[in-house]
Amino acid sequence: MESDELLDVLLAGGRRAERATHVRHVPAREGVREPWPAWADTDLVRGYRALGVDSPWRHQAQAAQAAWAGRHTVLATSTGSGKSLAYWLPALSAVRGRAAEAALDPGRIESARRRASVLYLCPTKALAADQLAALDRLLTAAQVRDVRVATCDGDTSTDERRWVRDHADVVLTNPDFLHFSFLPQHERWSRLLASLQYVVLDECHAFRGVFGAHVALVLRRLRRLAAAYGASPTFVLASATTADPAASAARLLGVDPHEVESVTEDASPAGRKTVVLWEPPELPGYGPDASTPWASLLPDEDPWATPGEPETRPRRTATAEVADLLADLVVHGGRTLAFTRSRRAAESVATATREHVAHADPSLRATVQAYRGGYLPEERRALEHAIRSGSLRALATTNALELGVDISGLDAVLIAGWPGTRVSFWQQAGRAGRAGADGLVALVAREDPLDTYLVHHPEAVLDVPVEATAFDPTNPYVLAPHLCAAAAERPIRAEELPLFGDRALAVLDDLVANGVLRRRSSGWYWTHAEPASRLTDLRGAGGNPVRVVETDTGRVLGTVDAAAADATLHPGAVYVHQGATFVVDELHQADDVALATRRDVDFGTWAKWLSTTAIVDVHDERHWGPVAWYLGTVDVTSQVLGFHRKHLPDLRVLGYEDLELPPRTLRTSSVWWTVPASVLEEAGVTLEALPGALHAAEHASIGLLPLLATCDRWDLGGLSTALHPDTGEATVFVHDAHPGGAGFAERGFHLGATWLTATRSAIADCRCTTGCPACVQSPKCGNANNPLDKAAALRLLDAVLRHATA
Repeated sequence: MESDELLDVLLAGGRRAERATHVRHVPAREGVREPWPAWADTDLVRGYRALGVDSPWRHQAQAAQAAWAGRHTVLATSTGSGKSLAYWLPALSAVRGRAAEAALDPGRIESARRRASVLYLCPTKALAADQLAALDRLLTAAQVRDVRVATCDGDTSTDERRWVRDHADVVLTNPDFLHFSFLPQHERWSRLLASLQYVVLDECHAFRGVFGAHVALVLRRLRRLAAAYGASPTFVLASATTADPAASAARLLGVDPHEVESVTEDASPAGRKTVVLWEPPELPGYGPDASTPWASLLPDEDPWATPGEPETRPRRTATAEVADLLADLVVHGGRTLAFTRSRRAAESVATATREHVAHADPSLRATVQAYRGGYLPEERRALEHAIRSGSLRALATTNALELGVDISGLDAVLIAGWPGTRVSFWQQAGRAGRAGADGLVALVAREDPLDTYLVHHPEAVLDVPVEATAFDPTNPYVLAPHLCAAAAERPIRAEELPLFGDRALAVLDDLVANGVLRRRSSGWYWTHAEPASRLTDLRGAGGNPVRVVETDTGRVLGTVDAAAADATLHPGAVYVHQGATFVVDELHQADDVALATRRDVDFGTWAKWLSTTAIVDVHDERHWGPVAWYLGTVDVTSQVLGFHRKHLPDLRVLGYEDLELPPRTLRTSSVWWTVPASVLEEAGVTLEALPGALHAAEHASIGLLPLLATCDRWDLGGLSTALHPDTGEATVFVHDAHPGGAGFAERGFHLGATWLTATRSAIADCRCTTGCPACVQSPKCGNANNPLDKAAALRLLDAVLRHATA
C-alpha cells in the first residue's frame, strides 16, 4: 500500500484530520550497489543470489571489505538495510576458506590449520534464534553443508553444549552466557577460542548504561583469553543509527577509535515514508453533569490548570486510540506493528483490535495477535513466522520487536506513547516500509506532558540527532567484579592492565586490601572456592523470572520478570495471554511460580503500591551554608498494598482488595540535598509550589547527570519530597538504580556545584514556557510528570547555588 493511502485510512477520509498534529513526508531513496568482492566465497554468493540479493549495497560491501581486511568495523545504518550480509559474508567466507586450507594436504602435519570459528553475540535469545533461521536459509540456498552453526545459551542442554564445543564453526549466543559459562570454563572452549577469527556484535546500541559497561568488560575478558590461545579476532558491530558509532564501538571493545572502521552512509533503497504525530481527541463530556461512561472518573476541575489558561480536558488513552487505528489498517489490508509501552497494553490493544475488526469481517479476528516478553520461545517463533508470511496482519507488541528480528514487508507502524529515546523511536519506525516499499509511522501521544509536547513540537522528534550510547567500563563498581572474574579465568598479569583501563590498578589494590584477590609477583589471583562470575549480574535483573502455570493443566503460560511479579501476579490478578484471561490463584514467591485459572472476566486489575526512600547511612557530607549535601546508602522500598478491579473498557472501579505481600527493597547508593525553610522563603517558593519545584529540579538533574557520570538516564532513580522523615526538610534524592550502587550518585556528589549549575542552565536556556522534555519532563516519571513547576524550580536552584558560591 502507498503511504498516501495509508494516511487516508488513519485520517478516516478527513474525519480524524484534527488529531494529526504534524505530517512529515520523508522522500524515497534510491539504492546504490557494489559488485561482490573478489574474495567472497562463490557458493555463498550463489546462495545470496538465490535469495534475491543480486549484489550488495554499497555500505554492505564497504563494511564487509573492512572486516575482511582485519579491521574492527561498525556498521550503523537504518533498520532493514541488510547489515547481516556485511558480517556473514566475510565470516562465513573465512570459515569455508580455512576449512579448505586444512584439507589441502592432510598428510603433512606442518600444513594443518584450524578451521576458523565465529562467535555471534546479541542482546536477546530471540534475535539469536532469528539469525540461526536466516543462516539456515542462506546455507541451504548456497547448498553449503560444511559450515556447522548452532545457538548456545542458558537453555541449551548439556549434550548440545558438548556438541557445540567440539564441532560448531559458528556459535550464536549472548553476553550473559559468555560471562557465566563460556569464559569461566574457557578450557572446554579452547578449540573455538584458539581458532576465533570473527566476533559479531549485533544491535550493539542496546549495550548502554550499566549493562553496556558490563558487556564492554566481558568483551575485554574474551579478547584476553583469545589472545592467550593465540587468536586475535576481528570484531564486527552492527548498530542502529547512533551518534559517533566509532567512539562507542571503540569504548565497547577497549581499543582506540582510529582502530575502528565506521560505515554510516546507508545505500539501501527506501520507499517514501510518512511520519505522523497524533494526539487523541478529548473525551466527550466533562464535569459532574456529563452523561458519559467516564463522568464518574473525571474531576470537577483540572487540579493543574493555570488561572487564565484554557481548561485542559482529559483525552482518550493512547492504547484505545491505537486499537482503533490498527483495526482500520487491518480492515483495509495493511500489515502493521503497534508498539506499546507495557505487556498489559500490548494485550489490551490486540484484544480491542480483534473486537473492532470482527464487526467488519469476523474472519479477521485471527489475523491480530499480541507479542511480548514472557511468551514461550515457540510461541514467539510462531508469531514471527506468521507476520512474515502474511497470515497475520497485525501484531500489538512491546519493544521486544524493536531489535533486529527480521520482519519485512510491513506497511505501517503505530507507536503508543513516546518510547523514551530517539534511537528507539527510529528503530521502531524503521519497521515500516522495509525493502524499499512505502511506509507509514504514527506516534500516538499518551496523556502525558512529555508526549503532548513532542506531538506539538515535531522538531524535537524529527530534527534532532539521535542520542549517543553512554556507558563507562572504567566505573570501579562495575570493573571490580569483572577483574575478579578475569583473575579466576587466568591470573591477571601487569602487562594486561591497559586492557581494563586507567583505574584497573587502583581497583586491584582495593580488592587485594579487602582480601578478595591475592597479589603475587606473577600477577593477581582469585583464591576462593565460589565462582567469581557470580559476583555480578550483567542486567541487574534482581531475581529469577516467575513462571505462570495454568492450575488445571500444569501448562506453562509464560513468564514475568521478578521485579514486576508482585504487581502483576498477586492473588486475584488478571493475567492476559493472547486475549485469553486467567485469574491468579496463588503466588509462590519462594518457588518463582504463580498458579492461574482460565476465566472470562470483564475487568482488569491495577496494583496499588507505596514507594519510600530511607537513609541507611551517610558516607560523606558537605554544606553550602544552610543547604546540605549528602552521599550515602539508602533503601528504596516498594510494596504492593492491594489492587483495584476496574470494569473494561470504561475503567469504572468495581472494588478494592488489600494484599499482604512483602516489601521489595533495593539497597543502593544515593546523593541527596536538603533545603531548609529559610532558603525556600529566600527563593520565593511557597508550600503550594514546592512539590512542583522539587520534582522539576529532580527530573532535570537526573537528565543532566549522565553528562558527568557517563551513564544512561535509565541507570538512575530519584525522589523529591517537601518533607522527608529522615531529614526533616525538603529533599531531593538521586540514586543509582542498581543493587549496591554503580558510582553515578557518588560522581554527582563530588561534582555537586557543576551538576546543579548545568541543571539550572538546562532549565533556564530552554525556550519552552512551562517545561518540556528538554528540561524538566522525564520519559520515565511514575507520576505522569505531575506536578512540575519550571519557574519555581529555577528560583529554587538559583537560591541553592547562591549558597554554593557564598
